[in-house]
Amino acid sequence: MTKKNIQINDPEAAYEIIMDAIVTQKLTPRQKVSESILKDMFGISRTVSRNLIERLIAQQFLVSLSPRVTQVAPLTLLEIKQNFTLRKIFLPEMVSLAGAKVDFAKLDRLNEKIQTMLPITDDHSALEMLKVNKELNLAFCYPSGYPLLCDWARQLEDTAMRIYWLYVKTKKSFPYSSEQQKILFNVMKQDEPKKIHEATLDIILQSEERILTAIFSHEQFYTQDLLI
Repeated sequence: MTKKNIQINDPEAAYEIIMDAIVTQKLTPRQKVSESILKDMFGISRTVSRNLIERLIAQQFLVSLSPRVTQVAPLTLLEIKQNFTLRKIFLPEMVSLAGAKVDFAKLDRLNEKIQTMLPITDDHSALEMLKVNKELNLAFCYPSGYPLLCDWARQLEDTAMRIYWLYVKTKKSFPYSSEQQKILFNVMKQDEPKKIHEATLDIILQSEERILTAIFSHEQFYTQDLLI
């Protein structure tokens, strides 16, 4: 965590710090957030904090309950299912559009890097692995040529990091394998959109099933925040 006597004025650096805190639950679901709290906890200047809070509310990582009360957005089973539903709609189509235009050398490098970080041993390595996975997933999407869809994909991946955090902390592993990724790479090299769509959807479906099976078993998680 950032030392209090260091004031952060870089908006993107501040954004990453707060998103890391939300993902790792240093800022827990429903925890109150304000300019003064971000300044005291992370050393972020009030001006940057004000703009950052507005940005995170717009992206639904924070929720405004009143002019004076803003909280970290809840993480419930319903939120998780919603994220997977949207990813199943958007990501297979985007990856299909990208096809063989992706940087396969980069994908291989990121995929191998994830494997070297397993099994998870601590919070820092868990967070770093999730960041590499986010970078890999977005590398599938960027060559699609649709900037707005890429923005939506980034937001979905940020929320996915909150979800995957629960899994890697409990299972010390990842919900899909390097071999599954390599199968997708090979399909993409053939540049057949229908097969790419099917392979991408299959990975998302398997990840969803493993996460839900591993972590949830009661209906209470539809309304209860998920903490680890």
